[in-house]
This record gives sequence, structure tokens and C-alpha cells, in this order.
Amino acid sequence: METEIQVRPASEADLPVLMAFDHGSTSERVWQLDLRREHRDFRVAATFREVRLPRPVSLPYPRDPARLIEVWERKALMYVAATGIQPIGYATAAVPHAEHTWISDLVVVPRWRRRGVGSALLAALQQAAKARGARSLFLEMQTKNYPAIRLAQKHGYDFCGYNDHYYSTQDIALFFVRAL
Repeated sequence: METEIQVRPASEADLPVLMAFDHGSTSERVWQLDLRREHRDFRVAATFREVRLPRPVSLPYPRDPARLIEVWERKALMYVAATGIQPIGYATAAVPHAEHTWISDLVVVPRWRRRGVGSALLAALQQAAKARGARSLFLEMQTKNYPAIRLAQKHGYDFCGYNDHYYSTQDIALFFVRAL
């Protein structure tokens, strides 16, 4: 029998548990960037292609784990997925503009991945963003985080851009958006 997943706003009591999560992930594919610049007419062409890796790669979390609580305090929305009282995932979002909500963290405990937890967290943030009057929901992730890319695509998010050296790890960030 599958355990029911509840999603609720995070409480201060959740924070130490969330800090202890394994924030890393693994991936068997990546989105590889091919960037070409033609200096004659200042044209730039960026192409992403999906590449299968020869073996799974472990991805460290792109944010400093020691500073997570400090980062969380600046977020407008933070939700926890739990089974009973035990947190198994969380998501945070900022509201940089009234019409947009920006999801920057979506973390699920490894043994609960691929069981609908990430989808439940996305649904909760989508509902909260709509209630606040947002017209779009953005989602960011590393180019190496193929499971997150697939989750975004599965839920109707469209690729809308990237930023080279976005994270402190110097990784490229991909941005996806969904109209609400």
C-alpha cells in the first residue's frame, strides 16, 4: 500500500530536518551547451542537445548547504512534502515580481524520488502562485540535472533560457517557464 503524501507550508521545526537531506542527485544524461559566436556581425547561437553519459554522474547541490537556512529566509514560499510528520521533500520559491513566481529549490529524499513527491510540490507551488495572482511560474536547474529537466517537461514547462556560470559551482542554469 502506497503511503499518502501531504504537502504543507514549511514550519521552523522542519528546517533542521530539511538541512540534513541528501541534496545531491545523479544523472545519466545532460543538456550540453554548444555556443557559437560570429564576431563579424555579433551573432550568437546557443544550442542545447541531450547527451547520454557513459555512466551515471553524481551531482552536488549547487547551493552552499551551510547557508540554506539563510537562503530559505528570503523565499516567499516554502512547502514541505511529508508522510505523516516525516518530511520527504521541499520546494522554495521567490516572488520577484507580482506576476511571476520563481522556483529555485526542489529537493526530494533519494528513496522517495520518482514517486510523485516532486510533482506534488510543483502542484502546491503552482496553486500558491495562482492564489497570489502570478501569471507565470519559472523553474531553474543545472544542465546536468536531467531528472529535473524531465520533471519540468512532464508538467508543461517550456525551456526559456539559460545563464552560464549561474551557480557558485560555475554550472550553467537552465530556466523553464509555465503560464498559469
